[in-house]
Amino acid sequence: MESTEKQWYVLHTYSGYENRVKSNLESRAQSMGMEDFIFRVVVPEEEVREVKDGKAKDKIEKTFPGYVLVEMVMTDQAWYIVRNTPGVTGFVGSHGGGSKPTPLLPDEVELVLRRLGMSARHEDLDVEVGETVKIVEGAFADLTGKITEIDNEKMKLKVNIEMFGRETSTELDFDQVDKLV
Repeated sequence: MESTEKQWYVLHTYSGYENRVKSNLESRAQSMGMEDFIFRVVVPEEEVREVKDGKAKDKIEKTFPGYVLVEMVMTDQAWYIVRNTPGVTGFVGSHGGGSKPTPLLPDEVELVLRRLGMSARHEDLDVEVGETVKIVEGAFADLTGKITEIDNEKMKLKVNIEMFGRETSTELDFDQVDKLV
């Protein structure tokens, strides 16, 4: 049974191979023309401050060692390409024998991506500077505002909203707004 919906899955990898799996998978998706099926590959990491010999040092640590998140459409071909990427030992939530894995729940994805400072929404927010959007989440929920800046890399927008009779600029994630139709 093939899915046409883009969802997040968890890959199990050899520990220490997470970043290699990410780059292998990204280049395989591109070289095999699977960019419409395999989207983002994320290695959950966070910056940790370590004190050693009285000196504080920041280092990046894997949040879930041995695991990589992949946003994909679960087709037979996409499953095969991801499953056979060097360093991948399998999908979490798959019962073996070629069975398709269970995707992460939207709440789980949101939680992990937010901790990484990312948005669960991909580039599918089709808006331009000057357009008005409705804020659907956060302190300014239910207000509308005009876009003044779009940062596709960080998936953030600068939006001017009117509060107390004056215009105020605020920075929002893509998933905090909806396009007004």
